[in-house]
Amino acid sequence: MSEPRIPAELIHRLRSARRVAVLTGAGISAESGVPTFREAQTGLWAQYNPEELATPDAFRRNPQLVWDWYLSRQERVRLAEPNPGHLALVEMERRIADFTLITQNVDGLHRRAGSHQILELHGNLFRAKCFSEDCPVENPPPESGEILPRCPQCGGLLRPDVVWFGEMLPANILRAAEKAATQAEVFFSIGTSALVYPAADLPLTALTAGAMVVEINPQPTPLSPHVTFSLNGAAGVVLPALIAQTWGIVA
Repeated sequence: MSEPRIPAELIHRLRSARRVAVLTGAGISAESGVPTFREAQTGLWAQYNPEELATPDAFRRNPQLVWDWYLSRQERVRLAEPNPGHLALVEMERRIADFTLITQNVDGLHRRAGSHQILELHGNLFRAKCFSEDCPVENPPPESGEILPRCPQCGGLLRPDVVWFGEMLPANILRAAEKAATQAEVFFSIGTSALVYPAADLPLTALTAGAMVVEINPQPTPLSPHVTFSLNGAAGVVLPALIAQTWGIVA
């Protein structure tokens, strides 16, 4: 398979850019074998809709069931490894003075790959917070569902630190993401459906502010007609080619 051709204008702009922002979605994680939110409903969990397991009301009704489901998701994610797309973004971060990685994914693969400047819009599968007071806890929850984890401060139940149905995104994280989109010279939308809001607004925010907006996705999305460049292909193929052709290195 030949290496994807990257537009010369994008290469030139990226080489000189000081501020770059990247938005990633489920597509980049799928290349590592991480099931999407709904694909996680297999085996025992096939009888449940995600909406039955990922809401505050579901947790109130049966916190043990919710924790068991999230622990099963953690086990599957632990089997996955960062792919060439994740690693290419690490290389990009090393070469850009002001780099922000915004992700809709909760699997932590960007951090495992070596990225540092990460805004997790939907939280992290491997963190927990107090259900009553909404404060994060330092220690991760146990890897067994036999004992429900409790807050070391108030003794209340801990819950997964992810955004559930009916909940707002963390306001501080969203503000930082919007600021990065507004200030970016180049903005990448990678592996996203461009259907989940408010994240889907970020590339348009960047475009309105004058950024070069680049979409990397195997299939066209509602965003495709609006971007500066739409590169059709898997992130694990396109991003390493972008790094190689921009800086002459193999990611």
